[in-house]
Amino acid sequence: MSEVTMDKLVALSKSRGFVFPGSEIYGGMANSWDYGPLGAELKFNVKKEWWKMFVQERLDMVGIDAALIMNPKVWEASGHVATFTDPLVECKECHERYRADQIDLKAACAKCGRKGTFTEPSSFNLMLKTWIGPKEDASAVAYFRPETAQAMFVDFPQVLQTSRKRIPFGIAQIGKAFRNEITPGNFIFRTREFEQMEIEYFIHPSTWETVFEEWLAQMKRWIKHVGIDAAKIHDLEVPAADLAHYSKRTVDLEFEFPFGIKELYGIAYRTDFDLKNHGTHTGKEITYLDPETNEKYTPHVVEPTFGVDRTVLAIMCSAYHEETLTDEKGETDTRVVMRFPKSIAPIKIAVLPLSKKDELSSVARPLAERLAKLWKTEYDETQSIGKRYRRQDEIGTPYCITVDFDTLNDNAVTVRDRDTMKQERIALSELEGYLTKQFN
Repeated sequence: MSEVTMDKLVALSKSRGFVFPGSEIYGGMANSWDYGPLGAELKFNVKKEWWKMFVQERLDMVGIDAALIMNPKVWEASGHVATFTDPLVECKECHERYRADQIDLKAACAKCGRKGTFTEPSSFNLMLKTWIGPKEDASAVAYFRPETAQAMFVDFPQVLQTSRKRIPFGIAQIGKAFRNEITPGNFIFRTREFEQMEIEYFIHPSTWETVFEEWLAQMKRWIKHVGIDAAKIHDLEVPAADLAHYSKRTVDLEFEFPFGIKELYGIAYRTDFDLKNHGTHTGKEITYLDPETNEKYTPHVVEPTFGVDRTVLAIMCSAYHEETLTDEKGETDTRVVMRFPKSIAPIKIAVLPLSKKDELSSVARPLAERLAKLWKTEYDETQSIGKRYRRQDEIGTPYCITVDFDTLNDNAVTVRDRDTMKQERIALSELEGYLTKQFN
């Protein structure tokens, strides 16, 4: 088994259609990435599994899907307009810009090689600004949301009323967010446009410590479920001096990416900061009345947050394997295999006729169309069967089904397992039942 590198992962992503540079025929755009056919399926499966685990399977959760552009007063109340900044420096020679907290200001500029040319750090707001309406003036300023959280806070009264939930309960959302990062990079790890899976869990303030630990455990259960290597996960208790202005406690779950140990997920105890602030700025009291005790209070919040793109990257890093195989003649071959969990794999089944002869394709194609009604299925009849197996291994397909000339006589097919490479003969009439057991 060979260690995964970013070069290998990026090359595989581009060649097989997981992720490739955006706008490439125009020369691309810095740190712009598009999810290809396989990447879109993988990303969709991640979001589907997350929604199933954290919303559909829980009686104390509901979901929303809020607008990307909100009233700009939201961001004033949340503190983003005043505090959502990074320290920025610029090289006086080549005008390259850097985050001041991520470089040595005494060292040479990475682009032009000059020393002592950096400007003094200045605050750089990360929100992407836009204008609503025909005029581009101060009265028309709006922002693409830098996080999904605030919509769940401002919608809390309506959700509470319409869902008829009682505290403790949570609001979940999956959606895009935008940050004008100074130094995006490391493939899809840090981008200006990204997607979040986020939960705001509303609680009585006396229970926050217990709830915090419970959600931290649930996040680790999710990590195992989607095939992220738990041995490469590290808990980082964020020091008090580094906490965000809204947080009383934050734990980052870091992952050993090929480019270093970096934040994957985070969980924060936001106290009642957000609901109180929005109540103050709107003049509308945002509280909860306990129907059993008649206690009236502002709910506190525990916030588990998951980045979709970082999840995809961590899954791919964990799934990537290289194996050296030796055949009966003693000759060696390297097999690249993406060991995705079956629920996450972009393609679930590949139907492969042994040859392109009509008598085989007349059985294989209708079979693929039949299976596609139940699982994402690919049909491939080009190149040798060995090369087709290798391609399906590289994209993480759990099962390959080969239709051969014996199929015409015995009405059975060969099912090959991605991980073990073992092959089993299964009758066509029993195929759906067999595969259903494998996927459950």
